[in-house]
Amino acid sequence: MDGLRGGTGHGAALATAPIRRNTVSLWPTQQEESQVTITLWGRLNSSNVQKVSWLLAELELDYEHLPLGGSFGGTDDPKYRAMNPNGKVPTLRDGDLVLWESHAIVRYLAATYASGLIWPVEPRERAAADQWTDWTATTYQPAWIEVFWNLVRTPLDQQNRGAIDKGIAQTTALQRMLDERLSRVPYLGGKEFTYADIVAGVSLYRWFTMPVERPSLPHFEAWYERLKERKAFQAAVCVSYEELVGRLAF
Repeated sequence: MDGLRGGTGHGAALATAPIRRNTVSLWPTQQEESQVTITLWGRLNSSNVQKVSWLLAELELDYEHLPLGGSFGGTDDPKYRAMNPNGKVPTLRDGDLVLWESHAIVRYLAATYASGLIWPVEPRERAAADQWTDWTATTYQPAWIEVFWNLVRTPLDQQNRGAIDKGIAQTTALQRMLDERLSRVPYLGGKEFTYADIVAGVSLYRWFTMPVERPSLPHFEAWYERLKERKAFQAAVCVSYEELVGRLAF
């Protein structure tokens, strides 16, 4: 299963943002709350959490990360459920604002801390980024996640090869759409890197390290290479998912 191991050669911690970590409690201490405005709850090997941790690293924002979900547990904690009734990760708190749903968090952070950069101010440019962000949520992410669950998360003796092959075919068909888009522009939103590249691009490390046959999609592959040049992508996304292999429990 060596092909299912994550990037052991990459840093496991974000290198571009100063992060204070609290691995004992799900909740920041009073002193920590006075020092840090932003708190992120979630496990860093969750692709939805990685969207947020990647953007926080891009923005070089100081924040507190509190591991939660998966082997850390805590999603059923009443205090957490009071913040996030969905009981999933990530959850982000910025001052007195609490948000859940990864794309809502990404949009908020980009608009608040990267207006004119990762968050386009020109309506047409932002509409293009929104288009691909929403398409990722409704179409692309469900497809590639299905492959990841069936091929990686599901124990070998429970895997359905037909379902895996169907998911791979669906995912590669959608990646052809991405390839066509990226044949005309370097990033999904256009000429510049935006939050759309984050929410869709978080899939790439897993896709290119899973043992699947991948058709030649040169523009899609070049996009992956461009994203790999970003230190924040390397640190937040290229991390091991070995803990998840053969585990359906979380």
